[in-house]
Amino acid sequence: MKTPRALSRRALLLSVALVLAPAVAPAADRAALERDARAALQKLAATVPAAKSLSGSATAVLVFPKITKAGLGIGAQYGDGVLFRGGKVAGFYNTKGASYGLQAGAQQFGYAMFLMNEKAVGALGANEGFEVGVGPSVVVMDEGMGKTMTTTTVKDDIYAFIFSQKGLMGGLGLQGNKITRLAD
Repeated sequence: MKTPRALSRRALLLSVALVLAPAVAPAADRAALERDARAALQKLAATVPAAKSLSGSATAVLVFPKITKAGLGIGAQYGDGVLFRGGKVAGFYNTKGASYGLQAGAQQFGYAMFLMNEKAVGALGANEGFEVGVGPSVVVMDEGMGKTMTTTTVKDDIYAFIFSQKGLMGGLGLQGNKITRLAD
């Protein structure tokens, strides 16, 4: 039987490998990813009025239809997404993250970022990737905020929605997350 320390080392190695893995997706996978991202965005806009409202005024929308996150002390998350600009694909991206702290579990979820101006879109290409928490202001929308938001109250660079959560992940910890454009 593995000791907790041995399991933590394995989790750390897996987390580091996920974060450092090359960002490449085959063309066939990109077509499926685009379909999944469009479907996820349509479902989000149909069920969350604030997302529908932002869709019309956003400069671009970055949609990750499925992000997988798991951890036991040390955790990692990974997912691929599509940047839509004017309803057309403007690029493919991935998100990778690592976390450390009092945490346990696994979950999958979708994530959409409504980029409200060129500054926010430009941040995706700056510094070889966008680090969440660094750069433009990001507002994570919850149900209460979504109900009171109108297009006249929009003032931040990026609005993010988490949706379609499955599984259970709990705890407290430090987390870093980076969004990087996939190679063409």
